[in-house]
Amino acid sequence: MFEQHFSFEQTRRYYQNDLEDKKHILVALHGYGQLAQFFYRKFTFLSETWGLVIPEGPHRFYLEGSAGRVGASWMTKEWREQDIADNNAYLKQLIEKVSIVYPQATLHLLGFSQGGATAARFYQQFPELVTQLILWASVFPPDIEKNDFSKEKKLDFVLGKQDPYFDLENHTNAIKEYTELGFDIHTFDGPHDLDSQMLLTLLTKH
Repeated sequence: MFEQHFSFEQTRRYYQNDLEDKKHILVALHGYGQLAQFFYRKFTFLSETWGLVIPEGPHRFYLEGSAGRVGASWMTKEWREQDIADNNAYLKQLIEKVSIVYPQATLHLLGFSQGGATAARFYQQFPELVTQLILWASVFPPDIEKNDFSKEKKLDFVLGKQDPYFDLENHTNAIKEYTELGFDIHTFDGPHDLDSQMLLTLLTKH
């Protein structure tokens, strides 16, 4: 048996609001099992003043069994290197397109949970395309060489104090790791979710 590869043009989905005349645009990557159209709703409180671009992960699946609600993910452990390369190429083309069409805006990149690893990998390759990176409740990708991770832009890491995916030890280790990487650390009294007030505070500072 021989593994074979071939390439073809793909179409991927994303959601946005009206980007005209927006001075800042937030590109937000959802977590595992979420869909972009529902993840978008978490940012609607920003839509009057901020541009919103919410890409969707390429792998969709039924969340329970073989029917019902559908979620998406950015990658799995299977053929991960190719998925990482494809995700980076997809996000690069999308973000460059937004930058060209709306040159008046600064672009900010947020990755939540699994989307945080995808955002970190993208930023590590193309730090010049965004002015701020926010990683939210995400594990830093072990495949990134930390000494090569750019600290030139604004870096923020956010974690809820009641996040069930981060026990006390993991919570402590994550904060230590992100601090060493040059991130500003922010915590809030909440679970594995976005906090609108915390997000607004991080974005309005820049």
